[in-house]
Amino acid sequence: MLKKIVTAVAILATLALSGCGYNTLQTQDEAVKAAWSEVLNQYQRRADLVPNLVNTVKGYAAQEERVLTEVTNARAQVGSIQATPELVNDPVAFQKFIAAQNQLQGALSRLLAVSENYPQLKSDALFRDLQAQLEGTENRITVARKRFIDAVQTYNTTVRSFPTNLTAMIFKMQQRPSFTVADEATISKPPTVDFNRAPATPPAAPAVPAPAPAPQK
Repeated sequence: MLKKIVTAVAILATLALSGCGYNTLQTQDEAVKAAWSEVLNQYQRRADLVPNLVNTVKGYAAQEERVLTEVTNARAQVGSIQATPELVNDPVAFQKFIAAQNQLQGALSRLLAVSENYPQLKSDALFRDLQAQLEGTENRITVARKRFIDAVQTYNTTVRSFPTNLTAMIFKMQQRPSFTVADEATISKPPTVDFNRAPATPPAAPAVPAPAPAPQK
């Protein structure tokens, strides 16, 4: 008898949870986590390209120290933030992480713009390969971000809608932060390239002193 009562209670509880959107919330929560993991994967892919890209540019444009330093520091800032799936549960940490990624994206754009002033750098096979990989990664980031935004929007809508909002409140399932319009504007803004800047030229060789006049006899 007791076993039948327990079974009946379990069935009713299952039906109640299904009817109040618990299972839907769990499914959408997992979708958000999966989408965020892919965003992190693509961000890491971009960060991994930075050292080789910086070293290649430095080989042709070592005097562009400010831009090279910006990229290096931006990558270090990104690496100092622990990027975990739980990051999307903390709006403050999430925005800090996104700000660091935006800074790195802007620094990389300025670094690539530098190549316009160095024809030899633009013709270097390694640089062209790294540039192509970076462009492909940026496209992957855009796609991953869009999927994450859609997943968060669906989840947040369920969290705010009645009666699933009551279920979310009971199980402490809060809204998730997402990318803002300002973030998207920053990402989509093309880099500024100054074509009027004169190409860098190697420093002039030191002047050779004129030979001393021969002594008169």
